[in-house]
Amino acid sequence: MSLSLDQMKYEISSEFGVQLGPDTTSRQNDSVDGENTKRLMQMAEQQLGGRIQ
Repeated sequence: MSLSLDQMKYEISSEFGVQLGPDTTSRQNDSVDGENTKRLMQMAEQQLGGRIQ
């Protein structure tokens, strides 16, 4: 999976039903950012083969 960070952000916001833009609340942005971070960590762990200690 080689999505750019922006592509990933918009994919997640679409899944969450959040329309990103100037009227998006901090809470909505935080939910998208949190999920983005979670997925990036999962990708890193998979690439390292679970060798994070």
